Amino acid sequence: MSWRNKIQADLEKRREDDLLRQRITLDSAQGAHIRVEGKPLTNFCSNDYLGLANHSALIEALQEGAALWGAGSGASHLVCGHLRPHQQAEEKLADFVGAEAVLLFSTGYLANLSVPAALLGRDDLILEDRLNHASLIDAALLSRASLGRYPHLNIRSLDERANAHSDGRVLISTDAVFSMDGNLAPIQFIADLAERTDGMAVFDDAHGFGVLGKGHGTLAQMGVEPSGNNLMVGTLGKALGLSGAFIAGDRVLIDYLIQFGRPYIYTTALPPAIAHAVCAAIDLLDRESWRREKLQQNIQHFRNEAAKANLNLMESETAIQPLVIGNAGKAYALSQALKQNGYLVSAIRPPTVPLGTARLRITLSAAHEQADIDQLVSSLAEGVKIQGQEA
Repeated sequence: MSWRNKIQADLEKRREDDLLRQRITLDSAQGAHIRVEGKPLTNFCSNDYLGLANHSALIEALQEGAALWGAGSGASHLVCGHLRPHQQAEEKLADFVGAEAVLLFSTGYLANLSVPAALLGRDDLILEDRLNHASLIDAALLSRASLGRYPHLNIRSLDERANAHSDGRVLISTDAVFSMDGNLAPIQFIADLAERTDGMAVFDDAHGFGVLGKGHGTLAQMGVEPSGNNLMVGTLGKALGLSGAFIAGDRVLIDYLIQFGRPYIYTTALPPAIAHAVCAAIDLLDRESWRREKLQQNIQHFRNEAAKANLNLMESETAIQPLVIGNAGKAYALSQALKQNGYLVSAIRPPTVPLGTARLRITLSAAHEQADIDQLVSSLAEGVKIQGQEA
């Protein structure tokens, strides 16, 4: 089979299996209320958990940063692309999450790729939760270490496998908040296990940073500090409303990544205007703490109303509220029906989630009002009811 025929066959197979991904184009700024193809929609699939992506203070900070420091950084950090706003953002983030040092990255994917390849060799082992984000899995596959995946949240399996490995070092890698399920990793247990086995833990806190632990993240909520044994990866494009990411840990490890972290070394630095705006976003997290409080109220209200409507949500206390449909085609059809009714809710299908667990991934924001939530629940309940009647 030629390359072109293979590509076309793979695309057609995805289409036949109701798994073909399609992009939508927003005709408005990100927010709880958006426009897509001229149609107003209430947005329940964004990771803009605190409603900061279109905040006037961040827009002003970006404009100010561009005026002061230009549109681009011009080079990688180790050539001449490390500008004063990058340094200031790293120092402010380190202070905010309680770490000795922080290293900025252009994306969370690059941040996650950096650690295993820099630290591990052929005799070493990476242990990962089976539901980890793709970037963590790819990071392990690109390293020279062996990869072992333990059942989701199964601390017994994790403990046995970590203690059984004696030929090299062990790195435990996990989402802190699982992006498709909304539940939390056993962070304290993993941190203790890493210390007992003289290993290391990497916690990808993309969906907890800015929201949990008074904004400091899931590790802070669990009483774990970024340190020599525990690295925290945080993203700036979700709760902070910007883009980019960082790794937080002790000074020695951050210095080591500067020397050996290939995705850091060989990538053009984040635009300085964004780094400048990061400092403003951190200030907003403190100044507008009501946003986290309102988000928690919205989460509880949604779960209460969903229970009244007999919607079988997965267990989650975070802004990520999955409704498992099972069949990929039915999940997509329900998502499209919701869109027709004025609600944007993503259908998440394999391979992003395991076969048979296609779902609607409903995400809540501090920018939503209770009326938005009530109307969504009503539309969801009606859609699920129709699907049941059709079945």
